[in-house]
This record gives sequence, structure tokens and C-alpha cells, in this order.
Amino acid sequence: MKKRILACVLILILILVPTLSGCSKNDEGGITTVRLCEVTHSIFYAPQYVAIAKGFFEEENITIELSNGGGADKVMSAVISNSVDIGLAGPEASVYVYNSGSEDYPEVFAQLTACDGSFLVGREPDPDFKWSDLAGTHILPGRTGGMPYMAFRYAMEENGINPDTDANLDNTIQFDMMTGAFLGGTGDYVTMFEPVASSVQLEGKGYIVASVGAAAGEMPYTAYFAKKSYIKENSDLIQRFTNAVAKGQKWVKEHTSEEIAECVKDFFADTDVTLLASAVKSYKDIGAFATTPVMTEEAFNRLQEVIQRAGELDSPAPFDKLINNTFANKAIG
Repeated sequence: MKKRILACVLILILILVPTLSGCSKNDEGGITTVRLCEVTHSIFYAPQYVAIAKGFFEEENITIELSNGGGADKVMSAVISNSVDIGLAGPEASVYVYNSGSEDYPEVFAQLTACDGSFLVGREPDPDFKWSDLAGTHILPGRTGGMPYMAFRYAMEENGINPDTDANLDNTIQFDMMTGAFLGGTGDYVTMFEPVASSVQLEGKGYIVASVGAAAGEMPYTAYFAKKSYIKENSDLIQRFTNAVAKGQKWVKEHTSEEIAECVKDFFADTDVTLLASAVKSYKDIGAFATTPVMTEEAFNRLQEVIQRAGELDSPAPFDKLINNTFANKAIG
């Protein structure tokens, strides 16, 4: 799915769905329910789950109503159509909407992760894996235009592999269907987030051979965004939301993988806590968790370079228009 197709879909939503403002629900006692849609459910977002579990949102008089969008395009559509208040996904979705000419485009106001969080999983153990081993193979890296796909292409290029000619990057399978497709026999390799990747490995159905994040380098991979109008009309709420996220990030930075896993285990009821701790450690080892919600211009520019090299961006979006660090800067004091 090319960016132009996504932009057209989002423009149609803007035209067809009436604009609703202040969609968060104010409950008794001054508590506000925020409808938050995450791009997928993964321990990659540990600081968010910590912020919920430790009551950091409650301290800010916020209750989180969490849903799983199953892809950045779906999260963005939910935000634009006012089905949810805040989205958590790759900033590329906001870039696409901004470049489509929308006046009420989503602003990114807090960064959660600092690199790609997917791991390359093959069918056999390969402790000596080299990126050149991907030549001639069939890979499931996600949909065209999504950050998992583009970061994977970037990682291949950085390691001397041409993603267009040296391997078959199969983008026909939806993001949330890739693991099932791989387990069903499709592809030689697939990218998976934790704790799914470790779970598949534990069951002997696939084996982690590389970290895409480590190969692609630092970038603002996942961030929170909301429509400009929503942020303007709910600035105090956005500040309190960002405060809670910052507290979660600080807690994750200062605690062990085992402590983090114990804290968020209820969000992953089907995953053994020891396996969960191992997954957290994998992310800590590659610096996947952003330590503050502030996004730097340098990191944002690198993200856009990744998108451009994937052929999904004709002109970069201006940092000062799309990234609103006002709340993040205030949250870290």
C-alpha cells in the first residue's frame, strides 16, 4: 500500500466523518477516560504498560481505554475518524497525513520507542547468521509503507543487501497475520515483535537470528499522536497523559528486566513471566525503550530518510510542524 493510497483513504475519512471535538469521556471525580489505540500489543511498549500498572495515569486523573489497531494505517484512521482520542504508532502515519494537505493533521507529542522493535525469525537456529544469508530467500517483513517493512529494507541496505533484487520481500500479508502465515509454512523468514518472537522460539517453531533495530539504528519508531484540534482543545489532558508516559519511561530505565516483567505480566497473561523478562532484556540490550518522551530533530530526519529510501516519501515533513515537544519537555522538567 503506497503512501498515496493511504493518504486518499484518510482524506475520504476526513470528508465523510463529522468532526467531533473533546471525545474523551469525563467521569465522576474529575477522572478522564482516554481512548488509546496501539498499533499492536507488544512488550516493546513496556513503559506504557508500566505507566498503567503503576498507577501513573491514575495519578494524573486519567483512565486508559486501550485497544489494538493491528497496523499504523488502522490506528491513524481511528484517530482521524474520532473513534479514538490518541494513537500509538509509527510517526510515518502522521507524515503521510500532513503531506496529504490535511489542515487538522495529527501532531506527534511524545516518543515511546527509539528503534525498530522487530526481530528476524528463521526456520532453523543460525548463531552465525549474516545479512548476506538473506539472498534468494522469501521474507515476510510487513506491508509496504509501514515502519516494520521500511526499517527492514533499510537494515538490508545498510548491510549490503538490495531489498528489491536480492530477496523476495512479500508484502501481501497483513501485519497481524504474518506470524500465523509463517507458522503455516509461508516464507523462509519473518519479522516478529516480542514476546511473540521468543514464544515461537521456545516452541521450536522458529528461531531469532537478528535484531532489525540493532541493524537499522536509532530512530523514533513509535510515538503518540492526536489531531491538532484535539490537542488544542485538550492541552491539559495531553500534558497529564505525557507526564504519565514520562514516569513510565523513567521507571523502566531504573528497574531490571525481571522487575519490569513482573510489573506488566497481567498485560501478557498467556506469556510466562520468565520469557517476558527475557523479551524485556532483548529490548533493553538494543536501547529500544526511549528514556524520555522528547523527540529530537536528528532522529526524526533519520526516520524520514528511511521512508524516502523505501520510495514512500517524496518530500520530508517539517519537524516544527509535525512534532510538538511542548508537553514532553515540560514532563521531564
